[in-house]
Amino acid sequence: MNIVKRNYYWWNKWTGYSLLILLLIATPLFTIFFKLFEKPGGSWTHIANNLLFGYFQNTILILLGVAVLTFLLGVSTAWLVSNYEFPGRRYFEWLLILPLGFPGYIMAYTYVGILDYTGPIQVFLRNSFDIHIKGSLLDIMNLPGAIFILSITLFPYVFLISRSSFVQQSKTLQEASFLLGANRFQTFFKVALPMARPAIVAGIALASMEVLNDYGTVKYFGVSTFTTGIFRAWFSMGDAGTAIYLAAILMVFVFIILYLESIQRGNRQYSSVNGIQKPLVRIHPTLGKKIFYTALCSTIFLLSFLFPFLQLLHWVSMTYAKVVNQDFYLLIFRSFGLAVVSGALVVVLSVILLYALRLSPFKWVKNITKIATLGYAIPGAVIAVGVMIPLLALDKWIYASFISSKAVGLFFSGTLFALVFAYIVRFMAVGYNPVEAGFQKIGIHVNEASRLLGTRSTKTLWKIDLPLIKTSLISGILLVFVDVLKELPLTLILRPFNYQTLATKAFDMATNEMIAESANAALIIILTGIIPIIFLNKLIKKREL
Repeated sequence: MNIVKRNYYWWNKWTGYSLLILLLIATPLFTIFFKLFEKPGGSWTHIANNLLFGYFQNTILILLGVAVLTFLLGVSTAWLVSNYEFPGRRYFEWLLILPLGFPGYIMAYTYVGILDYTGPIQVFLRNSFDIHIKGSLLDIMNLPGAIFILSITLFPYVFLISRSSFVQQSKTLQEASFLLGANRFQTFFKVALPMARPAIVAGIALASMEVLNDYGTVKYFGVSTFTTGIFRAWFSMGDAGTAIYLAAILMVFVFIILYLESIQRGNRQYSSVNGIQKPLVRIHPTLGKKIFYTALCSTIFLLSFLFPFLQLLHWVSMTYAKVVNQDFYLLIFRSFGLAVVSGALVVVLSVILLYALRLSPFKWVKNITKIATLGYAIPGAVIAVGVMIPLLALDKWIYASFISSKAVGLFFSGTLFALVFAYIVRFMAVGYNPVEAGFQKIGIHVNEASRLLGTRSTKTLWKIDLPLIKTSLISGILLVFVDVLKELPLTLILRPFNYQTLATKAFDMATNEMIAESANAALIIILTGIIPIIFLNKLIKKREL
């Protein structure tokens, strides 16, 4: 009886911790939502009459264009590497994931450089064939160009999830389709594709979230979207109220996408009736088809990763001597330090939330805990605005209540605290999911045995649970580390004055026509971003076995 009472006490204590964390994380999100019902700022009339339609139009066109292209690129390549044997298939399984390490704004800079007058294509044409072209070989600094850049950067989301779905489909279903007279083309469209539809739409939804979060690409290409509108209202017009209102409208976009994704998914489940799952056996096509499949995957890989990566290496070889100095090493240290601290805090908070969920007898804890992971679906610019509003209000309250001197600086807003707090809100889901998977894998029995032997919950967590999920904790920190390193719009809004990260430095240099010099910071971001891609590929390979 004493054990039960003591556990109940600890359950309430952990539940209290989780509720406090949820309150902090949800504050920026609910702040933006409630601001939608307030009157916008003074610049709203000008924006509504002259710019708002363009924001809507461009945002929707980019979303639709990227959805179509990522579907075509991701599903086609996922089907080929999952179901056919052809030269290079094993390599394309992970090569086609590498574009995820390329932030969209960096991809945009490299493609402009590749197609420019001084780029490798025009240099080759002039030197080899004496062909001279004025200006850029192809103008991509427009809406179609932004769609192309974002699509080749984000299609691995669809490729990854679709491939995972395809490799888990049973051979029995395809055999039944063939027996009923369907050919391979019909089997793909009538059996495999409908079964993979929830996974495919989930991948497109992830890509759409990244499109709404993008600022660097559309800003560099001169395409006005809601994200660029938020920056214009906040920094150019100095109208925080209008920026907040635009952020709230963008947040509505996000929830519409999430709602549509959940509606199409519904409660659909596909499983074998007899419970027997025959693994898919890859088809050996004719020699001509093998060559075509290899050429198709190679072309997509060259366009989405290798060509821009080689362009970056070329720029780095030209500029590293004057860029890589003591200040650059300090920039790396700052960026990595910020990312490590953010990753560690996200994982610590995730452990607290999940441990409360593990011990609490209250069913509602499970439901509200999911609120903590909503931030990943919200664009960085929106979260930045949502973080800035309550922190500014808190600073004003501190000044009014306790401080009389005007010489004292800001306590929260405009500091690293605000930046790290925003990273936690934005990337909580990234660290939460690996930790949740780790807890599910070890089960509850070891934890219960420890507590029945009289060990307190905190000691059980420290001595038993955490050592068992060590790999999951490291994975969570690593994934958050990479996302923080790449994050641009949120960092641009909330960073302290004159504080640079690798992402902001690359962006500032590129927008100031120092594209070649920006490649040094960009290369570090990309090489770091490739690390979790290796883990993703290994995870899917385990499912294939």
